[in-house]
Amino acid sequence: MLDICDIVFVDIQALIRVFDSIDGTVMLVDLRETEFYRLLPRIRFLKASTDEAPYVDVEEVRKCCCLVVTNGKEGCMLYEKDKAQQVAPFPTIEVDPTGAGDSFLGGLVEGLGVPEAALLGNLFGSLTVGVIGLPKFDLKLLQRVKDEVQQMRLRCARCPECQNGELMFMKSIDHEQFHNVLGAAAKLTSTHPTQECQWDLPRSPTAEQSIHSQCSGQQKSILSSFYEEVIKSPDDILGQN
Repeated sequence: MLDICDIVFVDIQALIRVFDSIDGTVMLVDLRETEFYRLLPRIRFLKASTDEAPYVDVEEVRKCCCLVVTNGKEGCMLYEKDKAQQVAPFPTIEVDPTGAGDSFLGGLVEGLGVPEAALLGNLFGSLTVGVIGLPKFDLKLLQRVKDEVQQMRLRCARCPECQNGELMFMKSIDHEQFHNVLGAAAKLTSTHPTQECQWDLPRSPTAEQSIHSQCSGQQKSILSSFYEEVIKSPDDILGQN
């Protein structure tokens, strides 16, 4: 993956988890004790939870790549070289943490600055822990978020760093506004089950358009049509590169 991808984003749990050979108990080991430590300079982003962070030498890792530490209701912290940024959370009542990390990673969007992408990750992480089992997102919520993300991508594209092909680590001047509009979008979340759909989202810049779709079945963490243009999981990004 390192050889064929421009950017690699790694969840640390795959690197530091080991299994007891006798009873299969899951244990965590220090990252420096693994064969992956030497690869850090080739990794662009490394994600860890606050429970996993003690097994990472933050001061050393941040010299090699951007370290993202998720911290539940506190949001997340970004570390890179001599910079550190806290990215605000979205209020929620946690009932089931299962899948929160996956939803966070799934919320990262190509074309946004790093803090803005982390905001979107926080949003989907908060929506995920607020329900038991797989989260089911209302189509109106997804459309609203998609519209806001497209607007933010356009603003980020005008920044000098993006025009030079660099990733923006510092918060944009629209960061707080983006947080507010995402928070407003989250209030659109419906309590009825979301159905898996084959649909075409309208491309109007407004966030309040109606969505007509043909739906069947039931699932899932993020609708595939929403992924198609905006939300890209690490697997999607790797596949394109």
